[in-house]
Formats: sequence, C-alpha cells, structure tokens
Amino acid sequence: MCRNIRTLHNFEPPATEDEIRASALQFVRKLSGFAKPSKTNEPAFNRAVEQVTRTAQELLDSLVTNSPRRDRELEAEKARTRSAERYCSRCAGDHTGRRRS
Repeated sequence: MCRNIRTLHNFEPPATEDEIRASALQFVRKLSGFAKPSKTNEPAFNRAVEQVTRTAQELLDSLVTNSPRRDRELEAEKARTRSAERYCSRCAGDHTGRRRS
C-alpha cells in the first residue's frame, strides 16, 4: 500500500507537487486503513491528505544538506537493478526469498 512513499529530498530535479501529494495520499491511506473512504469519511480523509501534503512540502522546503543532489534517473536505474536481481532469483525457481550465493 505504501509504494508511492519515496524519499523526495535532495533530488535534481526537485520533487513535484504531484509526487508529494501521492506520498501524502499513500500515508493517509495507510494510517486510515482506507484505500477509498466512504462518503461519510471522505471530507476528513481529503482534509488529511491536503494537510499532510502541505506539511511535507514545508518539510522539504526547510531541509538543509551539504550533500550533492542525487540524480533521479541514476537512482531509478539503481532501483530497477535491485528489483531485477530480487525478482530474477524468484523466477529462477528460488521461492525462499533468500539471495543465492
């Protein structure tokens, strides 16, 4: 359920408003236990998403680092490589979830 919650700080280009909102939405979904709230709970759910989005944006705007900005494409490629390694071992018949040596 939390696949959209990603590290958003210190990237070039910076996180977009849509990325921040997607993370906030996933966070509120996780906290509430609702993927889609009922009509009765929808106003509270949407208000929480907006508040978390604003707070996350304020946090990202206020963080300071001396580290160089990370390249989104390079980090995405690293993630794809890790994922391919993880799932490749599973499709090769090793269904234990352990890495082969």
